[in-house]
Amino acid sequence: MTTASPALVKDVRAASRKLVREFGFLDKTIAGTNLSGSGVHAIMEIGLHPGITAKELAARLKLEKSTISRLLKTLEKRDEIELTRSETDRRAFGLNLTAEGKKTFRTVDQFGERLARGALSRVRGMTAETVAESLSAYADALPSPEEATDALPPSLEIVEGYQTGMIGDIAAMHARTHGPIVGMGPAFESLVSQAMAEFMPRVGNPANNSWSVVEDGQIIGSITIDGEDLAGNIAHLRWFILSERLRGKGLGKALLLKALTHCDSLGFDEVHLWTLKGLDAARGLYEKHGFVLAEEYVGDQWGKHVSEQMFVLKRP
Repeated sequence: MTTASPALVKDVRAASRKLVREFGFLDKTIAGTNLSGSGVHAIMEIGLHPGITAKELAARLKLEKSTISRLLKTLEKRDEIELTRSETDRRAFGLNLTAEGKKTFRTVDQFGERLARGALSRVRGMTAETVAESLSAYADALPSPEEATDALPPSLEIVEGYQTGMIGDIAAMHARTHGPIVGMGPAFESLVSQAMAEFMPRVGNPANNSWSVVEDGQIIGSITIDGEDLAGNIAHLRWFILSERLRGKGLGKALLLKALTHCDSLGFDEVHLWTLKGLDAARGLYEKHGFVLAEEYVGDQWGKHVSEQMFVLKRP
């Protein structure tokens, strides 16, 4: 295992962001098409792997099932893809490009080919083979939010967006988990419920999202990014909670990675979160992923004096 210096990590991250910008993934449409980044990647994967299923595509693109479903409906409506029944499993459908989709595939492929060839021709001090091997090794080593959930029991799944009953479920988990610290009265649970009720009508806005662990229709773990309530291109990580019986199974890490991946994709400069002093397991997870304690004070907004902490993750 390679131990990289902080300066080297900073350089790699800066290069990664530049790759995203240079390939145009921050634009609304990319690669000479009028498709979003996810649409372009879907066209490429279907073109390179004819007959791929929606489930396989979701795994390759690291997207939620609901997101893939909406994306495929859009591409099908545009006559870019078509569904064909699998010859080996009559219940499953494979995805293939239509004639229009193949034209889009060629446009995207030529765009990427042109950028890559141009960049490789200007590299100095190493061979193109070394660049390719290094990029492949780096990409293969990147952590995936799905890694921690490979062993999820069949009754559990992580879903995104609003879920029926989530305000009550999440507020109740916060009250039961944090009650011994803030006091067991109604003040804390009521405030959590009110804040969530204000946010949830906005959860579908592009800057925002929420991810929840669901079991038999009940939320038993969740995390939210509010990208709108803090100024200065700062994301607010809110309502990160996990049922006690699920702790130690990697689900907290999986939820946090989904939230941070969302923040990375939108280019937030910082991510802020507020928590209570004494939640050591959560603090360890935050610090492991780059959060630093920035502020600590004693407040009484819950009806009891408690030490509150603000952690900040700065994106280089």
